[in-house]
Amino acid sequence: MRSFFKSLYLRNRFFAALIGIVLLFVISYFYEDLFGVARLLLTVLVVLTLLDMLLLYRNKTGIEASRSLPEKLSNGDENDVKLQLRNSYRFPVGVRIIDELPKQWQIRDFEIHTQIASAATKATTYQVRPTERGEYHFGNLNVFSATILGLVWRRQQYDHNAMVPNYPSFLQLKKYEFVAFTNKLKMFGLKKIRRIGHTLEFEQIKDYVSGDDVRNINWKATAKKNDLMVNQYQDEKSQPVYSVIDTGRVMKMPFNQLSLLDYAINATLVISNIVLKKQDKAGMFTFSRKVENQIVAKQRRSQMNLILETLYNINTDFAESDFSRLYVDIKRRIKSRSLLLLYTNFETLDALHRQLPYLQAIAKTHLLVVIFFENTELAAMAKEPAETTRAIFQKTIAEKFIYEKKLIANELKKYGIQAILTAPENLTINTINKYLEIKARGLL
Repeated sequence: MRSFFKSLYLRNRFFAALIGIVLLFVISYFYEDLFGVARLLLTVLVVLTLLDMLLLYRNKTGIEASRSLPEKLSNGDENDVKLQLRNSYRFPVGVRIIDELPKQWQIRDFEIHTQIASAATKATTYQVRPTERGEYHFGNLNVFSATILGLVWRRQQYDHNAMVPNYPSFLQLKKYEFVAFTNKLKMFGLKKIRRIGHTLEFEQIKDYVSGDDVRNINWKATAKKNDLMVNQYQDEKSQPVYSVIDTGRVMKMPFNQLSLLDYAINATLVISNIVLKKQDKAGMFTFSRKVENQIVAKQRRSQMNLILETLYNINTDFAESDFSRLYVDIKRRIKSRSLLLLYTNFETLDALHRQLPYLQAIAKTHLLVVIFFENTELAAMAKEPAETTRAIFQKTIAEKFIYEKKLIANELKKYGIQAILTAPENLTINTINKYLEIKARGLL
């Protein structure tokens, strides 16, 4: 009996009819002829309500429902949640679905209304966009059914406490993968150049011929044979590419509900996939007070899964990032020349100049690309018309900061460091384009 009353809900139609009848009883004090009409209507309402309840509760099964969740959510993307409904009644019913969404979304008015024909099955889908990595706990799936009379609801609950982890944006992998395998770079005048490079992969010792690099002369072999001999190395095809993510406080700034750190994490996942598809070695690490979460650049099947699992647990520590520690760790741990994609953020030239000596030191032995972010909110403010003195002042300040960002990019280029200044939403595609440009120019 207790479960019956917990599942029974009176609808607005019932209360509207009841209020009308009460008003009719009040009026009947002045017009006695209406008293009988009011009493008759009250009886009809009670009978129809009991009939409505009988129709809904006579069938024990009622509405069968299930929720189908993805194995994991993709951060910052629209993810599909599928609902499957089956009507066991012999008549069509109206259905109201209230899914108890995870607390991260703070949604308290989520509802889906639909109609299901007699003995029919219906599927419906809604989309959710997570913006925080971690575990998302779904509560009960509440299904309210009503007959054509529409006086009461019958509530049934399904799928209690389902948990789905929210990972970095893996849905972008296929979305951007085509860019790496289209030949659109030729449209920009870029030509692929094959460079003769030096690697640690020894191939053979051969006789010296005119044009060979004298630095490769093997003096021991030359002494034994009494003729010049040189070491021949294999031309390197698989080059190391590291994504370096700043987890300091500058990366906590939010844009479109995602932090700069999350944009960098999503871009790292996508670019790592592209790098592996291009037969290069993908690796990554993070830094703030110290270097952490290091994955050595390799080309293996399990590399993407290892990178994905590592990115899942990365968070900012709200500290000032130590670029000197970054330089020391890179010098100690990365011995071969590599492409370093450094995701960070500089708001002022002074902030850049404090770290510039360390960036220059890193760029001496590696190909460094510094990736930092436009403030899109300032850009929107600068485009708005200024009609008051306050608005003019705000617009001027916004334009100053925007211009200073461009000066930062130019300052980096002046010291031979490649830079990408990008809006957060364009980070992934701009990073891919820079990587493809570097590959096409043979800069690494």
